[in-house]
Order: sequence, then structure tokens, then C-alpha cells
Amino acid sequence: MTITRRTLLAGAALAATLLAPAHASAKDLIAIITPSHDNPFFKAEAEGAQKRAEALGYETLVLVHDDDPNKQNQLFDTAIARGAKAIILDNAGADATVAPVKRAKEAGIPSFLIDREIKETGIAVSQIVSNNYQGAQLGAEEFVRLMGEEGKYAELLGREADTNAGIRSAGYHDVIDQYPDLEMVAQQSANWSQTEAYEKMETILQANPEIKGVISGNDTMAMGAWAALKAAGRTDVIVVGFDGSNDVRDSILEGGIKATVLQPAYRQAEIAVEQADQYLKTGSTGQDEKQLMDCILITAANAGDLETFSLK
Repeated sequence: MTITRRTLLAGAALAATLLAPAHASAKDLIAIITPSHDNPFFKAEAEGAQKRAEALGYETLVLVHDDDPNKQNQLFDTAIARGAKAIILDNAGADATVAPVKRAKEAGIPSFLIDREIKETGIAVSQIVSNNYQGAQLGAEEFVRLMGEEGKYAELLGREADTNAGIRSAGYHDVIDQYPDLEMVAQQSANWSQTEAYEKMETILQANPEIKGVISGNDTMAMGAWAALKAAGRTDVIVVGFDGSNDVRDSILEGGIKATVLQPAYRQAEIAVEQADQYLKTGSTGQDEKQLMDCILITAANAGDLETFSLK
């Protein structure tokens, strides 16, 4: 068969047409999906992932699911339609997230989870989470010490659908329940929300004016509880949080909230991007799917070294 110049030109045009859509769909795109950036913890995750991805040469698509599984499903569809090469995710529910992660995998897009686990293994490439149980035990041990091993206290729980809420509570109680003179008089969920924590703390305080301490599932709720306590003139109440936010750092340094537990959100997100990059280039992260990062107790002694969920 004779190959003419016209045939060659037609072939080149066809090749260009086939290549164009791949380029237009952002072949080097990484999608970053987290809860609302109103919470500084999730904002730090998104910023850490975005900056690391862009430093490695990727385009980024930063999306927020607001802890709504339906919205998360839509965002996965967006990432798939945009031709993302990988998804970095802090998920909207351990059960509800399994299906979209599977859908992305079937579309050839690997997912790298941070902060929150899902209920299945083998569908995400990585699940990089803080050692919430270890961190909760650190916080509980400091809480017990601050309380002098006695007194009435309240616990503010996170979202019930979030695995971390249960793990942290279990870690707290495995320590605190060893002290019979510490009495929990209230245990309520404030859904990780500062506003809800303020309202719940007002109600708890009215019913239990003799309360001596509050242990919180995260810093956002700790800040809400502390605001309610200050408004009631009860700055004598001991409050311990969990996350290591700048807001709680400032409160600790001012003599307000007494302690928190740092989980390295920013670095965790960077590691997820680094593993995504390695996986895309080599087909392996070189790590197990489930990876735990230890937490660090933050008190007045080291709070000055804390900046954006990382110790200097």
C-alpha cells in the first residue's frame, strides 16, 4: 500500500484530535476534597495538600463537602468528569464514603484518605490518620492531672457518624474511668461545631453548676464550650480539647483552655500528596494502606511552638 502525503497529514490530524481531549481534561489534576474550611483544621489540610501538589507540578481542584455524603458523591463525580489523576480526601462518613471511593477506583482514579478512615480496606490506596486513640489517652491523662483525679465533668462528642468521634471518646474513658472520684454528669454531641458546643455547654452548666471540667472531642467544640463558660463567669472550669488549632493555642497561652492534643493535619495532607505522586509514577506508595501518625500533647509549656497544626 502506498502511503501518500495526504494519508500522513490525515493521520497526524487524527492523532492531534485524540491527544487534545486528554490535555484539556487536566491530565495532571489532583482533586482535594475536605469538610468545610470554616474549621481551621480542614482548611489546614486543604492548604497543605494544595501547596504540596502544586510544588510537585500538579494542578489542583479544591472542593468542600460540608460533611454531606450526597454532596461528597457529587464532588467525586466532578473529579471523575474533570479527569483527576488522584483524589485526596477527608471523608464525609465511614460508611457513606465507600461507594464513591469504589466508583473512583473503577474509573481509574486512586484515592488517598486523610484524618478519617472508611469501613473497608482495599479500595483506597492509602488511609493516613492520626492515632486518635493514643492522642485521646494523652489528653485524658492531662485532664485527670488537671482535675486532681476528682470532680464532676462533661464530655462533648463529635459527629456520631465519624469514626474518630468514637475512637477519641473510647481513649478518653479508658483512662478517666480508672478514677472513681471523677464523675461524668453529661455527655452530648456538638457535631464538631463551635456554635452547637456553646449552646450545649450553656445547657449543661445550668443543669450542673458544680461542674469542674470539660473534655472535648475537638478544639472547635472546646472553643465553643470555653466561650460559654466565660460568658457565665466560670473561667475556673478546666477545658481540654483535641486537634492543636491556633485558636486553642492562643487560649492556652492566655491561661484559658488548659491543653489540647496536636494531630499534624498539614503534614498528613502533604504526605498523602507525596504518596499519590509516588503511586502515579511507580504504581506503589511503598507503605501499607492504613498508616497511623502519633499525636502530641500541647500545654502551656510547648504551645508557643505550635503553628497551623504543626510544631516548629
